[in-house]
Amino acid sequence: MADKKKEFADEMPEESLEELFAKLDQVAKELESGDTSLEESFGLYQKGMEMLKLCNEKIDTVEKKVQVLEENGEIHDF
Repeated sequence: MADKKKEFADEMPEESLEELFAKLDQVAKELESGDTSLEESFGLYQKGMEMLKLCNEKIDTVEKKVQVLEENGEIHDF
């Protein structure tokens, strides 16, 4: 299982959040279409959940980098 996660991460090493959200949207549309087998649907669901996790990790990283400079010159995390 860990190998599959690493393999998935290798497929999308530097994609932007926008690109990931677009791919996630496509996966959701495929699932909603009803034109996939149960096995294919499960695979798409797994792929979507992995992409969602990657999106959340990227968002967390960005949030940690955002800092607010207060009027008195102090810097603190946003």
